[in-house]
Formats: sequence, C-alpha cells, structure tokens
Amino acid sequence: MKRIIYFFSLLALCQFNASCQSNGPSKAEQSENMQRLAALQNNFDVAYFASGCFWCVEAIYERLDGVEAVISGYSGGHTQNPTYDSSNTGLTGHAESVMVFYQSGKISFQQLLEVYFASQNISQFNGQGPDNGPQYRSILFYKTAEEKELIDQKIKALEAELGKGRVAAEVLLFEKFWIGEDYHQDYEQKHPNHPYIQNISVPRLQRVQAKLPALFKQH
Repeated sequence: MKRIIYFFSLLALCQFNASCQSNGPSKAEQSENMQRLAALQNNFDVAYFASGCFWCVEAIYERLDGVEAVISGYSGGHTQNPTYDSSNTGLTGHAESVMVFYQSGKISFQQLLEVYFASQNISQFNGQGPDNGPQYRSILFYKTAEEKELIDQKIKALEAELGKGRVAAEVLLFEKFWIGEDYHQDYEQKHPNHPYIQNISVPRLQRVQAKLPALFKQH
C-alpha cells in the first residue's frame, strides 16, 4: 500500500496536470511511475471524494478491504495547478479530495458511499469538524449515470431521516484531479503522533470503524 501511494506522490504527470519541481523524479522514474499508474488504472475502479481534511479521508479509505491505493489532492475547482496554499485561500474552488483505487469485486461504490457518510458530520456545510471553509466542503464526484443514481438514492434516504436540505455534500460530475504535494501523502501513517492526527483523524477513523467493522481490513 505505502509503496503504491508513494509513487503517486512523485508523479509529475501531464495527465493530472501536476507541476514538476526541479528536484522531481528522473525521466526513468517518471516512466516507471507512468507504467505503474497505467497498471492501476487498468485493474482497479476509481472513485473521488471530498470530506474535510484529506489526511482524515485518506486514512479511512486506505484501510478498507478491497481498496488498493488512496491519493490526496484537489478537485472541484476552476483554477489550474492548485496547491495547498492556493486552495486554502478558498478562492480556487477546489476542495481537498482523495482518489480511491478499489476492487469492485470486493467493495462496491455503494459501500464506499456508506463509509463516506458514516465517517462525517452529514449536515456540516463547508467543512468537517474544526476545518472550515470551501476548501474543506464535502463533495461526491460521479463519473457515470449509475454512480450519480446511487448517490442521489443515498442522499434521498438520508434526507428522509434527517430532513430535506440537511445533507451538506455537493454532487458534482468529476472533471479533473490534481495530485497533492508529497508531504500530504499517507500523512497519518507518516505522522502518527501529530496532534491533529491524534485528536481529530484517529477518532474519526475509529468512529467509522465502529459503525462498519465488516468493511475494514482485518489485521
């Protein structure tokens, strides 16, 4: 898992319009990374979600049985080459997002939706927990009519329970994902003692694990 996630953090891919730094990977490394990316794209389904801080969301989805890799980045905005600093202004339209590679034979898109809502404050607009602003808003991205139908059905069921208009998540057609900076990838595993991880990310993970234990990898 960590090896796969790490190579994504190195990518300077035109496919995702990630900018290349002067100390980035060599051409040989880029070629190898492209081949690995192509292998993942050919063998796994992909889903995109935004639900507050991407450190938290990545840590949840990468522990699901049937999920092969999770990448943190930015989506849903109108600017080119968003960065952590630019998205934090709230002016780019982008939200912190994750790209989830999963095996549909083991876990379905519908189950990914169950995890999505079970892991968040469903009614919190423009943020999750202490993280507030449009860059932390919740977004469900769909690529197909079937995915949109599943999203709409889930929201309809939640609104029947919570009240109309109480589901904060936006529903957007997926357009583009921009890979986040290297230091954001696999953040929870790299920095387990960080105060934010201890006080916000870990409790959020534990809450959804308690709600949907059968969907998580057994170690």
